[in-house]
Amino acid sequence: MEHKNGNSDAGCFFEKETFWKDELDALRAIVLATGLREALKWGKPCYTLDGANVAILYSFKGNCAIGFFKGTLLHDPEGILDKPGEHSQAMRMARFSSRVEIESKRAALAACLAEAVRTERAGLQVVFSETAEVVLPEEFQKKLDEIPVLKSAFEALTPGRRRAYALYFSEAKRAQTRKARVEKYLPQILAGKGMND
Repeated sequence: MEHKNGNSDAGCFFEKETFWKDELDALRAIVLATGLREALKWGKPCYTLDGANVAILYSFKGNCAIGFFKGTLLHDPEGILDKPGEHSQAMRMARFSSRVEIESKRAALAACLAEAVRTERAGLQVVFSETAEVVLPEEFQKKLDEIPVLKSAFEALTPGRRRAYALYFSEAKRAQTRKARVEKYLPQILAGKGMND
C-alpha cells in the first residue's frame, strides 16, 4: 500500500532498521518533502510518482544509500551519484555513512530528487545500450533443459533479471560453485523473482 505522508507499509522497514536508522530517517525526510508516495517494494522503502518508481532507500553493511531508478538521466554537478554495479545502466546511487554527510549533501540530494520527479513527469526513458549476449553456464542450461517449468519461469523474467542471473552464475570459476549458485536461486526463479527481489 502506498501513502504520500510516509505512513506506509515501509514503516516496518524503519522500525526494524537499527544500524543506519538515523541516516535512513534523514534520507526519508528529504524524499518525503518532494511529495512522492512511499511504499514497501522488494523489502525496501520505494518512492513513486503516479505508480512509477523514482527512488529507493537501501541499508548495506558499510553504508546506506538512496537509489534513483533513472539516475543516469540526472545531472550530478556535485558528483554524489555512482553506479551500484559494473553492469548498471539506469540506476545511480548516493551512499552515506553518517547523518552529517547526508546533511552536508542535502541541497544536492534535493536537487537530484527534484530532477528525478521532473524526469518522470516528462516521461523520459533510459535508453539501454545493447550488450553482448551472456551465455548461460552449462550447469544452469542443464537445469533449464531438465525442468520445463523452470525454463518457462526464467524466460518470463525481465531481460535485466535474466542477465543478472546469467552473470552471477557465470562469474563463478568452479563448476561446483556454479552448481551451488544455481540450486540456491531455483526457488527464486520459479517464484518469478529477480536475485534481489
